Amino acid sequence: MGRLLLLAVALTVAVGCGTAKAVKCPDAGCGQDAVKVALTGVTVGQAVVAVFAVLAVSGEYGTGMIRTTFTAVPNRLTVLTAKATVLTTVVLASGTVAVLASLLVGRSILPGNGFTEAHGYAPLHLTDGPTLRAAVGSVLYLVLIALIGLGVATAVREAATAIGIVLGLLYLFPVVTQVVNDPEWQRHLQQISPMTAGLAVQATVHLRELPIGPWAGLGVLATWAAAALLVGSLLLHRRDA
Repeated sequence: MGRLLLLAVALTVAVGCGTAKAVKCPDAGCGQDAVKVALTGVTVGQAVVAVFAVLAVSGEYGTGMIRTTFTAVPNRLTVLTAKATVLTTVVLASGTVAVLASLLVGRSILPGNGFTEAHGYAPLHLTDGPTLRAAVGSVLYLVLIALIGLGVATAVREAATAIGIVLGLLYLFPVVTQVVNDPEWQRHLQQISPMTAGLAVQATVHLRELPIGPWAGLGVLATWAAAALLVGSLLLHRRDA
């Protein structure tokens, strides 16, 4: 299980590095968001985080160890709360490492691709308010993705099904949004899409053009996580192990 978190960190940093090397800013006002470019890897690393969260629950069901857990701790809500606490802690730690490393890599690579002060880009630094918000928000984003995975896995029990549901919520929502032709409906779908709304927290430029504000978007993702945990806790309480 620990290897999955290491993989999440590695993928997040690697994809961010590759994107930073690929994106160019040849002149002033090129319109790119340097912070978001550096943090692009979060869109890939989140998949591994989701799988890790699902396996944290479904693994016990698969081996039958969940019965032992409920025998030791009969209060099922306490069990779920403990799992959520542990999951939050480990994803918070690994997510922080991944985000900080991504920003560090971006800081070293992006100036060579035109993201310079002459083109209107200061070096990436956490003392910059929008950059700090994007960094903190990205870590919280990964934590919320993990909690969605925990809630869904608790509800459906079976690993493959739970992984499919979580990844579908994350990656199919944007596809459906693009299929819709009506701009107003597109905007509404973007405002409720877990990934699109949640990742708005990474934006540091052109904020008025976003379908939803940075913190409001993270709030949408938090609502999805709360709903997943609520459904999971209700089903966990009502049925046998």
